[in-house]
Amino acid sequence: MLVDTHAHLSGEEFDGDRDAAVRRALEAGVETIIDIGTDVSSSVSAGGFAEKQPAVFASAGIHPHEAAKAAAGDLERIETLLESPKTVAVGEIGLDYHYSFSPHDVQKTVFMRQIEIGLRKKKPLIVHVREAMRDALAVLRSAEAAPYRGVFHCYGGTLGEAEEVLALGFHISFTGVVTFRNYKGPDIVRAVPPDRLLLETDAPYMTPVPLRGRRNEPAFITHTLRKIADMRGETAESLAASTTRNARTLFGLG
Repeated sequence: MLVDTHAHLSGEEFDGDRDAAVRRALEAGVETIIDIGTDVSSSVSAGGFAEKQPAVFASAGIHPHEAAKAAAGDLERIETLLESPKTVAVGEIGLDYHYSFSPHDVQKTVFMRQIEIGLRKKKPLIVHVREAMRDALAVLRSAEAAPYRGVFHCYGGTLGEAEEVLALGFHISFTGVVTFRNYKGPDIVRAVPPDRLLLETDAPYMTPVPLRGRRNEPAFITHTLRKIADMRGETAESLAASTTRNARTLFGLG
């Protein structure tokens, strides 16, 4: 059994077959999916879908792309959403300097505020970082809350940065990017301790080989599982067992 720790099932890409995508995931051996919020609206939608689907849990958070759009009271609304037992994490939150849709100082402020919310609510953090690892690590250190509970999702940093992420207490998660021909991080995949490794699809994005060109969905996580198992020199069955155990523990999935 597998856990897809990061999917955007409440996005419009799944409007036509959201429930069917969950059924396909269950048939593929995915026991649990975490539906990720990126702003108040999507966090509300994810929480509502999780209430209807036993296999789905939710997160609530404001993505760095949306930080500049956050209205007065949005962070308080995120904190309220975390009171639901089916909303298991704060996320996705962090810094993204690739597009810089929000000013960097605003991103840092919103990131820090949500770190504080996670600490108050005792919920793990789902952290998004793109081309901003130095600043993201600095923000986390400034909160002086290590060891953290949480995950750096769709990890794209260096091996040295991964060591710093792990030292802060975080898990590291990989997507279908590991199956791409030009993927340059097998050494990072191998370096993550077995009790800190998670799997995700980031559906509908990051579709793994051999399904490139199609919309990604949680059922496709099996391709990522097999590729990572091969990189790490272990069986898919053992990797499925350890990553599922890690996800259940981190997110309190039972």
